Order: sequence, then structure tokens, then C-alpha cells
Amino acid sequence: MAGVEETCASLRAQISATEAHLAGLKRDLANAEKVAQSTRPTNDEQDEGHKKTEYRWPLLQEEYRRYGRQMIVSQIGLEGQLKLRSARVLLVGAGGLGCPAAQYLAGAGIGTIGMIDGDTVESSNLHRQVLHRTKNVGKFKVDSAIESLRELNPHPTYIPHRTHLNPEEAPAIFNQYDYILDCTDNPATRYLISDTAVLTGKTLVSASALRTEGQLMVLNNPPRPPGDPEGGPCYRCVFPKPPPADSVTSCADGGILGPVVGTMGVLQALETIKVITTFRPAVSQSAGSTSKAESPSLLIFSAYSNPQFRSIRLRARRANCAVCSSSATVSLDSIMSGSTDYVFFCGSATVPSLLGPNERISPEKYRQRYPVSTNVDKSIMIDVRDKAQFGICNLENSINIPITNILASRSKPAISDANRTELPTWVPTELASSESMDPIYVVCRLGNDSQIAVQKLKELGLDHDGKRYIGDIQGGFRAWREQVDPEWPEY
Repeated sequence: MAGVEETCASLRAQISATEAHLAGLKRDLANAEKVAQSTRPTNDEQDEGHKKTEYRWPLLQEEYRRYGRQMIVSQIGLEGQLKLRSARVLLVGAGGLGCPAAQYLAGAGIGTIGMIDGDTVESSNLHRQVLHRTKNVGKFKVDSAIESLRELNPHPTYIPHRTHLNPEEAPAIFNQYDYILDCTDNPATRYLISDTAVLTGKTLVSASALRTEGQLMVLNNPPRPPGDPEGGPCYRCVFPKPPPADSVTSCADGGILGPVVGTMGVLQALETIKVITTFRPAVSQSAGSTSKAESPSLLIFSAYSNPQFRSIRLRARRANCAVCSSSATVSLDSIMSGSTDYVFFCGSATVPSLLGPNERISPEKYRQRYPVSTNVDKSIMIDVRDKAQFGICNLENSINIPITNILASRSKPAISDANRTELPTWVPTELASSESMDPIYVVCRLGNDSQIAVQKLKELGLDHDGKRYIGDIQGGFRAWREQVDPEWPEY
């Protein structure tokens, strides 16, 4: 029964999205008909033998009014505005970066804006993903975003791609656009986007944000074929090796301050406008041209630093880059066939189970073993979330020891004499006492950090050679909310 209801809900969402897309196409048609009407000669002009077939001015009167404030900026002008109107821009991701970037690109008058994202709007998105509204929770993000963009500016053509970017379809999608914006948050997709952008000849504006910090780069600018040293570096040139899979933190795990990701998204829009409106010599002119491309750089933003911005100059294309060098090994065929495996290259994001079944306990079984109403059996609960999360909600009498403190200690305890072990300063008395045999349970948000902490506590000898139980709460506080306390705050 649940499966049928889910199918019905999915079909309703698709119908709603299709209707919204159809309404957008009708608006685009109405705009096109206005342009056609303005370029059509009158009967009097025909009678007088006038051959005028074009509207006198290249923009509609409403467009002059709408974009006038930016057109009088010397770097834009009418020529720049016409370049913006003819540009086709794809944003990969309709979240914290994609929303502000799309908002300003639409406001600037980009002719065609595509958005690709397979996620739906959640209430946890709304503090930073500024195109979405509470009423659109459950709706595809691309449909929710385009709905807001059309209200802002009906002139551009908006194209939704209701799917996650995958290697098989990426080249065909990228070929429909002139410029690409990477608004994603995972390494595997970043490498896929960069590789495809280079091989399809597209400039890429890439940004990232986490907690209170962000980064921005303009890559493959100017876009040149692999092996051409005049082309800008790609993502692989800057990061030849991906970070370890277990070190990658998402916004859901690490947190994000809304204005931080908003700042980076706005900067993406700015850099895109600059790339579109700045003159670049054609590929055939590059050898003899004296025009020099702007040096590539990595812009780093830190909200709580002074100064907040700093820039690091990037090197040119790497001579041994797997994508943009003369000895490239990655091709469109290898991407589309799957022989270039991005998940394997970046490592699995799935955290393996580090503990055995006897070292783990479900929240439900833990509560059955240690009811709130009795203190017959005692246990020690260690919460390894950071201080901020612990302050949001915590279990009574639990002890907060952030996982960062635990990982910062030595892997093995130092023995100072035959009877005494030196323990890190973060170890509380309840754990350090050689007389206490109360079992120790470790809990975290999702049940991943808690496993690492259990291993660490055992390495420090706090299990007294296996005589004292140390285990974790399987699934962390997410499972605790599902199995024990439905009122536990979900954040």
C-alpha cells in the first residue's frame, strides 16, 4: 500500500512539474511573439515601399528599462547586454550555490538558463536556498527555482533537468550550453563536471562552501582543446588527487551559514557575467594575438577572518593532466562508457561498519536495558558531537567529548611505569578510573563517528583488556529519534 501511495505522489509531482514547465513555455512563446510583432512592418510602411524588416532597436523597450542600470556600466554596455541575452548557461545544482547564482544571472538577462538537479525541496534547505519557498517543499528543486526565476524575470528561457548529473548524459547536456556553473557539494561530481566541461569546450565557474568558508575558481578559461597550453587549468590541474573519502564533510554533517554559501553563489554569477562580456580572441587567433587571459586564481572566503577574502594564484595547465594535457587519458568516450569511474576515483562515500555486532546496540535495546525510571544498572554515555550540536539537544547525564578531541590524541597510550598509564587530558574521571567497570556507550549524530571513538577508547586501554564493555549506539541520534523519542529535535 505504501508503495502505491509513493507512486501516486511521484506522479502528482511529475504532473505538477510538467504543468509548470508548460506554463513557462507559453510565457516564452508570448515573449517571442512580442518580438515578432515589433519587427513586423505596418501596412503604411508596406504601401510606402519601406523594406524595413527589423525593429529599430536591438532590445525591447521593457528590456532597456529593466537592464538600463547595468548597461550604463562601462564594462557592460549594449554590446555586453546582447552577449548576456544570447548566452546559454547551465547550473549544475539548484541548492545553496545554484539559487543565488541563478537569481542574479536571471536578473542580469541571461538568454537561456538551464538547471540540473534531481533533489526535492526540504524544509532544511530554506535557510540558505533562497529561491525555494515553504509551499514548494517536496517539489523538484529545479521546478521550484524556475518558478521563482520566472516571477523575477520572464524574458529568459528556463530549462529544467530533473535528474542528477551522470556520466552517460553529461556531454549531451553540456553541449546545449555555452557556460557551466558547478554548484554541487561532492568531489565525484566536481571531477565529472570539470572533465566534461574541458572536453566539450566550456568555461567552468566552480564554487564550494562549508560552515563559514568558501572557495571560487574560474576553470578552463579560456576554453581550449586538450594539449593547448593557452587554455585555462581544469579542476584536476588544481586538485590532481581527490581528498580521502572519509574526510569529505557535507553541509548536512558540517553545517553551513546561509550568507556564506549565498556569497559564493553571487560571486559565481559575477564571474560568469565577466566571462561572458569580456572579449576573448578566437582559438584561431590565439597564437598571434597579444591579448592575454587573466591569470587564474583561487579565491578563498572566510566569514570570521580578517580580511575575509584572499586570493591564491593558480598555475597553468599541468603537463601531465589526465584531461587537458597532450597526454590526456580521459575522453568523452571513457566518460560516457563508464571506464572513467568517478566514484572509484574519489572513494566510496559509504562509511563501512568498523565494529562487530557485539560492539553495537540499537537505541531501542539500549533504552530497554537502561530505562529512565531506574538506576539499578549504570552506564556511561559519551556524546562525540561537537559542542554546538551538543548544545542543541543532549541526553541527560551524557558526557560531551568531541570526536576532534579524541582523534587528536595519540593512537597508543604512553606507559610511564608498570602500574600507570598516561591518558589524554580529555578523558574524564569516570572513564579513567581503574576501579570502574560501568559499561561505556558512545553516541553521535549518525552512528559513524561513534564507531571511530569506540576503537580509540579501546586503543587507550579503557576497556581493561576486554573486561569492560565499550560499544556504540547504532545509527546515532537519527535512529534514536525513530526508535525511542520521536520528539528528539531533527536538524
